[in-house]
Amino acid sequence: MSDAQNDGANPEKDLSASNLPGQRGDAGEEIRVQRGMFGANNGGDTSGYGGLVRSIRLPGEATRPYGGWFDEVADELEGALEEQGLVPENAIDRTIVDRGELTFHIEREHLERVARTLRDDPALRFELCTGVSGVHYPGDKGRELHAVYHLRSITHNRLIRLEVSAPDSDPHVPSLVAVYPTNDWHEREAYDFFGIVFDGHPALTRIMMPDDWQGFPQRKDYPLGGIAVEYKGAQIPAPDQRRSYS
Repeated sequence: MSDAQNDGANPEKDLSASNLPGQRGDAGEEIRVQRGMFGANNGGDTSGYGGLVRSIRLPGEATRPYGGWFDEVADELEGALEEQGLVPENAIDRTIVDRGELTFHIEREHLERVARTLRDDPALRFELCTGVSGVHYPGDKGRELHAVYHLRSITHNRLIRLEVSAPDSDPHVPSLVAVYPTNDWHEREAYDFFGIVFDGHPALTRIMMPDDWQGFPQRKDYPLGGIAVEYKGAQIPAPDQRRSYS
């Protein structure tokens, strides 16, 4: 066993460690260091991998040329925003190219305008939004909540993402239902599970959890708990009461 494994060092810091899939090494932005398979620190890690230590990183900002049609989309989007009197750098926080996929990180106050531009501009024509996904990064201070939109251009057969972030203390993001009506229930689900408030949504109510449910169960800081389950005569304790190997 190597010294790095013996002393609990982070194996991703060792660029020669080739046994970990999808390594980014020191690239990107480290938002936290996870210990254990699931990052549980209150007795909830029952995997047996309590000694695992690894970085949780967000991919870093890409530099031009992005490659392929990515530059064409970026140029057209920036040009269309300029025609509307908006400085592109004020709307697009950063552009990410990672694992062959293109993501624009958008300032939340400009999200609706950028989405409408992507939909309506003839050179872009991202007519379909296949939904919005919520993500919670407790270690990403000041932008803990992320909303990720997957946009599809049927005209040009292209797929991109928009991503917008908001702090836990102000979890408000503009609704895109007026631009992409199919986002109606997707935004309700992201609100239900992550507490992201989509301003302007026609009926932002819970869609899965009971109306009087307290908290947002897919946030990473949501208390780990559950209900004991009887299975073939055996009683399975709730997750927060199970044995931990950490």
